[in-house]
Amino acid sequence: MNIVTLLPFIVLIGAMVLMTRSAKKKQQQATNMREQLQPGSGVRTIGGMYATVKEVNEETILLDAGPGVELLFAKNAIGAVLTDDEYNRIVHGIEHDLKSDADVVPDDASSLTETDESSDDAAAAPADKAVDLGKKDTAEEPSDAAVTAEGAEPTDAKPDDEPKKTDGESGAK
Repeated sequence: MNIVTLLPFIVLIGAMVLMTRSAKKKQQQATNMREQLQPGSGVRTIGGMYATVKEVNEETILLDAGPGVELLFAKNAIGAVLTDDEYNRIVHGIEHDLKSDADVVPDDASSLTETDESSDDAAAAPADKAVDLGKKDTAEEPSDAAVTAEGAEPTDAKPDDEPKKTDGESGAK
């Protein structure tokens, strides 16, 4: 047989080998992660529930999901082991203070280009005129729809022109 005829089959077999190798590697990482579980670790189950590991057995894990709520899960049901910062941020809403770890970044770029003297002068000088960035009122400008076919301005409709409600008595019987 010709090698060109066998080439698609060889490529297909190579792709299958690479895919199974990748899947085995991910499965091995998940197994290692589940084996390293310790009581007190924050976890997320494959169903999306966040809990704290209370007890680790050979094939099961006892999770503490809240005050007085203990749940027994299979080890395979653990989707991820979370770091303490990530678990506290998600479950308790406690943000890690990143500002203390990094330099202070200004909110605007003006302080990056100005010198200390010019920023003091700019802060001391009052604003001459406030800039209005809002939309203009529509009452100031008549719209094209307000002009009738004859070109005359329509009369203002009053809210009293609505049909009046009666108590059920009408003149027609």
